[in-house]
Amino acid sequence: MSRLVRLCPPGIPSHIIQRGHNRNVCFAKEKDFSAYENWLNISAVKYGVAIHAWVFMKNHVHILVTPPKNKMVYRV
Repeated sequence: MSRLVRLCPPGIPSHIIQRGHNRNVCFAKEKDFSAYENWLNISAVKYGVAIHAWVFMKNHVHILVTPPKNKMVYRV
C-alpha cells in the first residue's frame, strides 16, 4: 500500500529521509555521493527549494529543505 499524500506548507522547513530498499546500500562508491549531490542541487534550483543541510550515508540520506513561499508542495 502506498503512503498518503503529505502536505508541505510553503516556507516551513521539512526533514526528508530517503532510504534504500530494505535498507540496502544506495551509495556504493564515492562518486555516487557526488552524483546525488549534483542531482539534488539541480532539482533544488529547478523547483525553487532551499536546501539547508544534508547528510549522505551509505544506505540513506537526510535532507533539510524549505519549499518556496509562492506555491504548495505535495509529497507522496
